[in-house]
Amino acid sequence: MEILVLTAEPGAEPAGRVLPALDLLTHSVRVADQDVAALASGPDPDLVLVDARQSLAEARDACRVLRTTGLRVPLLAVVQEAGLVAVSADWGLDDVVLATAGPAEVEARLRLLATRRTGMAGGASGTLVSGELSIDPETYAAKLKGRPLDLTFKEFELLKFLAQHPGRVFTRDQLLREVWGYDYFGGHRTVDVHVRRLRAKLGSEYESMIGTVRQVGYKLVLPRRAEAQELVDDLETLLA
Repeated sequence: MEILVLTAEPGAEPAGRVLPALDLLTHSVRVADQDVAALASGPDPDLVLVDARQSLAEARDACRVLRTTGLRVPLLAVVQEAGLVAVSADWGLDDVVLATAGPAEVEARLRLLATRRTGMAGGASGTLVSGELSIDPETYAAKLKGRPLDLTFKEFELLKFLAQHPGRVFTRDQLLREVWGYDYFGGHRTVDVHVRRLRAKLGSEYESMIGTVRQVGYKLVLPRRAEAQELVDDLETLLA
């Protein structure tokens, strides 16, 4: 895999300092400035990795610019643990990785990103549509009846995951595993809080799109079944 590492100081920052695990992997890596011109020089990369360990604002701007140019390869940011709170969907990232991540984790993330991107490129469009809801994984944009939804990174990922499996029920454990990852140690309350925030942003008319299956978990309710879901919820409440 050809990996392009973009950092603010390419001369002083070899790839192994940006993400030490890269030194233990066999990928071809080159380092360049955090600008679009770097894409035009050297071989075409299979993945672009942006150094966001120090200047989060500069890294965010670089990611946004890269996405506006129509970047078609996975975009990954390397951050310190404290920088995770600043990462959001508007960066346009496909994934983030901690600078301290080991080679096994980094290799797994690279492999999954490459596979996901190949699968998305094979279809006519990567946009997910469910009734009035549309989700574009390429630009990390979600719209409801044409109205942009202001979602955090995890809110977007949660909504996207549910939209990829409409009608299927996922337990909180499954959602933690699929959306937050195996290395996340938070509890079920994290899922409940994000679902509550998502429903608030969908609005009272569409909050029922995220249905609750009591004592099990959550699912995306297909629009034509929204009223039926409300009746089921009411019935379950009466029988509880």
